[in-house]
Amino acid sequence: MTQASNPPLLALRGVVKSFGAVRALTGVDLEIRAGEVVAVMGDSGAGKSTLVKVIAGVEPADEGSFRWKGHAVDLTRPQHSQNLGISAVYQDLSLCDNLDVVGNLFLGGELRRGGFLDEMEMGRRTRSLLDSLSIRIPDTRVPVASLSSDQRQIVAIARALLREPELILLDEPTQAMSTQQTNKFLDMVESLRDRGLGILFISHTMGDIKAVADRVAVLRLGRSNGVFNVHTASQELIVSAITGATDHAVAHRGTERKDDGT
Repeated sequence: MTQASNPPLLALRGVVKSFGAVRALTGVDLEIRAGEVVAVMGDSGAGKSTLVKVIAGVEPADEGSFRWKGHAVDLTRPQHSQNLGISAVYQDLSLCDNLDVVGNLFLGGELRRGGFLDEMEMGRRTRSLLDSLSIRIPDTRVPVASLSSDQRQIVAIARALLREPELILLDEPTQAMSTQQTNKFLDMVESLRDRGLGILFISHTMGDIKAVADRVAVLRLGRSNGVFNVHTASQELIVSAITGATDHAVAHRGTERKDDGT
């Protein structure tokens, strides 16, 4: 894992996002390092999905700053995030049901040779990517509408990884997965972390968080309510931060509280 002395892959400071009169995020601070899985937990309406969209440039922040590898960056458009090496997988997956797996992976970035679509090369790269992730989809030429919910989720994740990102944002990725597929997915997350990727993993399932995350950041009512070491903080401590039974809110902007559970 990246040493703490190195700058984070991505650092957020004082991020604010409102939708009309509704304040979705208020002064949120967060750091994600290369080779690290940072989970984000919180009750419904805590601002988790909004945070993903802000980082992805889909919903630009109203206030706050972003630093990528120590340098100030602008994340007001999806292209800004993508150019840095940030890919996101949203809850709605955003797949085209009438296209096959290959078509979905390369949608908007099709490979061409001699002015024609290079179907063979796109098919080869799709299969190579799925194999490298130990993902089994027997036929990559069937419409994704015919795939199971587990397989559709995997297609969305594979599409995000096709760009070879340095940071991947996963919004409730295991929500529609079976237990068996979830276990395989968590193995994949660990392998991506071992390759040096930074991963932001939103989940409401404590078992998934405990299995793969290094730290968990809690959002409550759009505010930071603690950052915990998953390996040392008790489940009760994290849950109490989620429910508001205890207040771990950051007192000073730019400072993360890393509670070790003692």
